[in-house]
Amino acid sequence: MERKNTALIVIDVQKGFDHGVYGPTANPHAEANVSQLIDEWAERRLGPLVVVRHDSPNPLSPLHPDCPGNELKEAVARAEADLTISKHVNSAFYGNPDLHAWLGRSRIESLVLCGIQTNMCVETTARMAGNLGYDVTVAFDATRTFDIDVEIPGLGRLRESAENLMRATAMNLAAGGFAKVRTTADILSRQLTSQGPAAGSKEHALFVRWPRSNFPFQSDSPAQRSFCADKLLEPSDRTHTAI
Repeated sequence: MERKNTALIVIDVQKGFDHGVYGPTANPHAEANVSQLIDEWAERRLGPLVVVRHDSPNPLSPLHPDCPGNELKEAVARAEADLTISKHVNSAFYGNPDLHAWLGRSRIESLVLCGIQTNMCVETTARMAGNLGYDVTVAFDATRTFDIDVEIPGLGRLRESAENLMRATAMNLAAGGFAKVRTTADILSRQLTSQGPAAGSKEHALFVRWPRSNFPFQSDSPAQRSFCADKLLEPSDRTHTAI
């Protein structure tokens, strides 16, 4: 893997997520790790930087374009992005400009993802990227999310901590073959080589590499990749307004 062909995609690192409406969070060092990735990417010239901003259509959301919370946090705002995407759903691939088209024109085959929220926009983008055939790595400790407390008919009141939700995302992405899950330090120290973490390391416990042949949904056919990506989010799922 050539480092220059790997894009760093920073997802929704916005001031509005510091608003109390989202509740308790996990991994308070996430933004520091995002900042480190951005700085190292520029200094080492590892590849292009893509910044994604969530422009919520919900006028009551802290991430609505008319709210101060829509602004990017300082570490991201000061960075010189090669592409800035505005979106109003979970996936960065359903934003403006078209991320998939831009990556294709730029001949980008590998992605490193970080940002907020781990189990929402980061995970959705990682899943779609994996189905589209990209080599995806999620900088797990450069993401964070929030506790969930929701009432679901038939299941009752469900509550889960942000920490456990982050762990679930790591397991889903790694075991499902969507993405490699690594720490910021591991990504930078290995300079985005195709090697996995050393056996016995903390990163190795998070990182599961299985042959692509084990996952029939990850087709080598471009047409089938597009079909899989389109099916990943049905139209009814593309109108997420909760954030």
